[in-house]
Amino acid sequence: MLTGVGVRLDRLFARVPGAARHVIPTGLDLTGEVQGRLHGRFPSVEGDWLGVVNYEISYADGRREKLYLVDQLVPFHVLRKRE
Repeated sequence: MLTGVGVRLDRLFARVPGAARHVIPTGLDLTGEVQGRLHGRFPSVEGDWLGVVNYEISYADGRREKLYLVDQLVPFHVLRKRE
């Protein structure tokens, strides 16, 4: 069963505190939330839930094409159910 979710990229790709920044204008925009489709769920041995999600990430330079990610294992704490 497919479920619409929001993927919080800021949380999924959290930067190491104090890490040096080097801006790459053509890089991926890993900020904010993107729409995804949850289509699988798995528990970890420690009881955390992981979802299997398809979603897209935009490029920072605004180009039309996006990076389409298929069957990505994502922790539930970075997902938000969409209505």
